[in-house]
Formats: sequence, C-alpha cells, structure tokens
Amino acid sequence: MARMTEEEADRLDELWTKTTPEIDTSKSGYFTQHMAHLIEVDNLSAAYLRARAEATNKTPMQIIGEMVREQISATM
Repeated sequence: MARMTEEEADRLDELWTKTTPEIDTSKSGYFTQHMAHLIEVDNLSAAYLRARAEATNKTPMQIIGEMVREQISATM
C-alpha cells in the first residue's frame, strides 16, 4: 500500500478539518436500522445463548427468534 506524502496528508487534514460532512437523515445505514435490535441480557441468559449457539451452529439472534416464535404460537 502506498503511503501519503506529507503534502497529501496536510491537504487531507485541511479538507476534513474545514469541511462539515453533510448527512442525509432520510437515509439510514446498517447500524441505524439495527440499533433498536440491541438488547441487554443477564449473565446467565448470555451464557445460555452462547452455549446453545455453539451447540446448534446458530446465532444467538436465531435462537432468540425461535424462542419468541414458540411463545407466540403457544399463546395463540
């Protein structure tokens, strides 16, 4: 990988320092869309999810999804 010269680095620094990034709030990226999906669980629940994920080759999100769907179907 080619390295920047001091002159290139100075120009890039000046550009980023003096230019305010424009953000289009009508669009959202991956993290914006998935931030609502973050949840906190206690240590026991996290350990259970990790162990079950390893045993079944699934992600913790898949396991939680299955558990939620089971509870929904049981109440209907």
